[in-house]
Amino acid sequence: MHTETAPAATDHLPISPSVLYFGTPVALLTTENADRTANLAPISSAWALGHTVVLGLGAEGHTVANLTARPELVINLPSADMWAAVERLAPLTGAHPVPAAKRPVYRHEPDKFAAAGLSPQPSETVRPPRVAECPLQLEARVRTLTPAGLDGEFRIAECDVVRVHASAALVVPGTQHVDPGAWSPLIYNFRHYFALSRPELGHGFRSQTTSNT
Repeated sequence: MHTETAPAATDHLPISPSVLYFGTPVALLTTENADRTANLAPISSAWALGHTVVLGLGAEGHTVANLTARPELVINLPSADMWAAVERLAPLTGAHPVPAAKRPVYRHEPDKFAAAGLSPQPSETVRPPRVAECPLQLEARVRTLTPAGLDGEFRIAECDVVRVHASAALVVPGTQHVDPGAWSPLIYNFRHYFALSRPELGHGFRSQTTSNT
């Protein structure tokens, strides 16, 4: 009798990647500078639980300096087609002078909105402006800012969202819900940009936006 050996279910390799951005959403953070102008910075470490959003930030970044002194911000969520504007922001910093560790890669830019081709929009409950082009905008205040990482090179910001703005095209008519079929966030996947995959595979049992069609 011939017996076939079933193929292994997995074929894993131990690796040491330089980053672990395993498909995370991109956010544009607006904070207020000391002179009351706005700073705009892209991040790719964010997650939400209820109305708390947790952000991972570089400790030496200008965003952390701003939030330490003025703990208000807007968490702007760009759509997938905004990736080029996000990338224009990537090598820029609002810090002047540029921290020594950043100088080989980053350059100072006082007007990041103009550099990215984006537009500021007044907020309603916090001082930093929103990014007008972003379909979702979360006005927020920092509750805690905690050191993290082996050498304290990061800060974990716990933010209370106090107001949500959504493009009308994303809202389920007659409700307070974002239509997940209409919303396509920008995903940062091991330093490459992607749109959320389509089509929908299914929904969670607690979803309030399921379709009967």
